[in-house]
Amino acid sequence: MSRVTLYRIERGEASVAMGAYLSVISALGLKLELGDAGLRHRPSGRSSPKPPQKIRLVDYPQLKRLAWQLKDTKEISPEEALDLYERNWRHVDHTAMDSHEHELVETLLAAFGRERLLV
Repeated sequence: MSRVTLYRIERGEASVAMGAYLSVISALGLKLELGDAGLRHRPSGRSSPKPPQKIRLVDYPQLKRLAWQLKDTKEISPEEALDLYERNWRHVDHTAMDSHEHELVETLLAAFGRERLLV
């Protein structure tokens, strides 16, 4: 595979053949699984926890760090919080993240029907 093709894959260009993506996935030792999302079963009797209507930035230090550009904003919506986590996950200090904030991330993922962050 050429360096140009690898660069295009890194940038997410649509012009790259799917086979090239699969080669990179294999070279990285990753496993790609395709399945019907409708067939996923959730444990019965347990409903997804509801995220708060508004999330106070002061309650979640890592989220507050990620929202540095929102100077006068004290609260954000769950959608905005999940978006901030996903776009900036590489900047999160995982060792400094307390269990309360981990629970928030899990709650946001469950509320939006995801199993993991799209990072």
